[in-house]
Amino acid sequence: MKIKEKEFESILQELKEIATQMGAKIRFERGDFKGGYCILKDSKVIVINKLSNLQRKIIILSAALKELGTEEIYLPPKIREIIEEMDETK
Repeated sequence: MKIKEKEFESILQELKEIATQMGAKIRFERGDFKGGYCILKDSKVIVINKLSNLQRKIIILSAALKELGTEEIYLPPKIREIIEEMDETK
């Protein structure tokens, strides 16, 4: 799926809302890492490098949501397609 650059911010916002609804905490931090999903003291945490561009943030957040499991919840078709298509290799 081709995402227009002007849509990146709104897509990222939607993905963040979905992660929050799924009980995950999102942290934007600086460091020498890409980011991803982990469990920290029984809390679901998604860490994203603050310095990454919007596209990279969407890729990381999409991969984390896919790992959390989005099959059982309603997602807008466009968001579901993004989550299914995005992976870390892009």
